[in-house]
Amino acid sequence: MVSLTDLIAPSFYALHHDIKRGGHTHYWLKGGRGSTKSSFISVEIVLGIMSNPSANAVVVRKVGLYLKDSVYEQLVWAIEKLGVSHLWQFKLSPLELIYLPTGQRILFRGADKPKKLKSTKVHRGYIRYIWYEEVDEFGGMEEIRTINQSLMRGGEMYNVFYSYNPPQSQRNWVNEEVLTTRSDRVIHHSTYLSVPPQWLGEQFILEAEHLKKTKPSNYNHEYLGEVTGTGGEVFTNLDVREISEEEIAVFDRIRRGIDFGYAVDPFAYLVCHYDKTRKRLYLMDEIYKVGLSNRAAAELIQGCEVYDGYIVCDSAEPKSIAELRGYGLKVRGAKKGPDSIEYGIKFLQSLEVIIIDPVRCPHAANEFYNYELERDSRGEFKASYPDKDNHTIDAVRYALEDDMSNRGIEIRSRKELGI
Repeated sequence: MVSLTDLIAPSFYALHHDIKRGGHTHYWLKGGRGSTKSSFISVEIVLGIMSNPSANAVVVRKVGLYLKDSVYEQLVWAIEKLGVSHLWQFKLSPLELIYLPTGQRILFRGADKPKKLKSTKVHRGYIRYIWYEEVDEFGGMEEIRTINQSLMRGGEMYNVFYSYNPPQSQRNWVNEEVLTTRSDRVIHHSTYLSVPPQWLGEQFILEAEHLKKTKPSNYNHEYLGEVTGTGGEVFTNLDVREISEEEIAVFDRIRRGIDFGYAVDPFAYLVCHYDKTRKRLYLMDEIYKVGLSNRAAAELIQGCEVYDGYIVCDSAEPKSIAELRGYGLKVRGAKKGPDSIEYGIKFLQSLEVIIIDPVRCPHAANEFYNYELERDSRGEFKASYPDKDNHTIDAVRYALEDDMSNRGIEIRSRKELGI
């Protein structure tokens, strides 16, 4: 067999030794083009199976159609480069790689057919290795956990690999996930700069250098695997964190708003504190539910801590406002006007920070964090703000209506200046 230094780039040496000594279970490998992270994983899986007679592997992609021309070929490459092709059987229907001395298998599955994943079995040993290629294509950690729970059974040690090129937006679930600390997890970042140039070829280097000179932001994302942002994020002034009871105890500028909904759209009620001096907004309580009647909504609001002042509601539903008033709530309609949506969002953007408690206000945290401009058919950002998945945002706009009117001159002048 060839030397591993001929197959594994220097940036993976420490990771190889960590896997060999059983240091961790979950290995998240992110990076840009040409970082050889997939090559590294394929070598580790082949070596691991050949050195452990009870180990098998399952390689997963979101769409099964892409398995053959990506991960299957990558593992065939590893087997051939290691000089052990005579010890393996290569099957195409179904896709399998079989280690002939023992019958151990590398299986390939698409997450678009969950039944096949749940029924995955091996004849000998257990599934020790799981590889999620292009993990950012999956729907989120809940989907990943479900697959892991189906596959990680009957063994003592596991190695789960997650490989991907980081999406541009920090708000993508996979970029958020790797910020979470776990004792059984390693996050590894690699780029083509740590790979021997002869492995990549002269043309690869030329293409990378050209992009670096002409479009540095694209280069940083594509080749360095950096999270550069899409440029379409509406709120860049968010701080999603716990708001303590001590902080809430001194809040004295409470604002409340309601965005009506029932059958499809949710009823959204938000409670916030506006620190006018420091230009800080705190979102600290919410009710967010589909199919909630006005009576049930009133009971939930009355069951919360009592706040003084009016609740400002979407004025498009005067009947609902009258009904809530009949149930004992102090409510009034918002004074909507021309460009009120843009006006309200620009006001929220002008704040120093919007602090959202993700436990108290999970839906608000999700909507504010993921609210982005849409693109047109040419890929350009649209000028208008999207009218979807913004129910808590609307409720907050209504809640702060009076505060916004006091700053109308400032907001309008900023708009006229194009700021």
